[in-house]
Amino acid sequence: MKRFPIAALSLLLACAGAAQAAIPVYGFVVKNTYPHDPDAFTQGLFYADGILYESTGLNGKSSVRKTDLKTGKVLMKTDIASDYFGEGITDIGNNIVGLTWTSHVGFVFDKTTLKMKQTFSYPGEGWGLANNGSDIFMSDGTAAIRVLNPKTLAEVRRIQVTAEGKPVDRLNEMEWVDGELFANVWGSDVIARIDPASGKVVGWIDLAGLLDEKSRAAGTVDVLNGIAYDSKKRRLFVTGKLWPKLFEIELVRRQGR
Repeated sequence: MKRFPIAALSLLLACAGAAQAAIPVYGFVVKNTYPHDPDAFTQGLFYADGILYESTGLNGKSSVRKTDLKTGKVLMKTDIASDYFGEGITDIGNNIVGLTWTSHVGFVFDKTTLKMKQTFSYPGEGWGLANNGSDIFMSDGTAAIRVLNPKTLAEVRRIQVTAEGKPVDRLNEMEWVDGELFANVWGSDVIARIDPASGKVVGWIDLAGLLDEKSRAAGTVDVLNGIAYDSKKRRLFVTGKLWPKLFEIELVRRQGR
């Protein structure tokens, strides 16, 4: 299991260099709170046609599922063989593409039925996935984001993610949001806003304190991970691994940044 506690935004910025202060920092306002399966080790998340799609990890507990946003009820689920540690997912057309962590194997599911249609392979680790309708973006825990052909799922190029010239690694679950890639920085409460053309971080989202201490103390919650965007209503959703809640948030730029 991936565990490496890294503190709040200030530490992340310090690691990347003092010049990071030039990058805007965003806080949040919680607009709505929804129930989330506290047993779901969230690896991938996206919203489409009124349904929240989620992938979960851990060997023997990995799955792809459809969930009702308001109730948190699992509407449909396909379990992944216990040999695999499930990772991120994204949708392309009528398919859902999913990754595994260290098995070098990905899956393609039917978006309607969640039945597995085929497998594919890739080198290295698989972490997060997102798409902009024409390209698939894949993270692997490094500062590189792979760009995949949506038809062949072959890698065509890579985007090197930097902040003030310094590489930003541990990029995990991702989402395409109004022309930017949002990526969880694993082990932190931070989401990086990435310009896909240049790979530069154009904003930091600090979500420290999003999940209240009572909820953290009541269960075995893990790190922030899971970003979904409703492009029609411009709603941004976030959650974490084993979190009992999913949040709709609005970003607020902090003064002085």
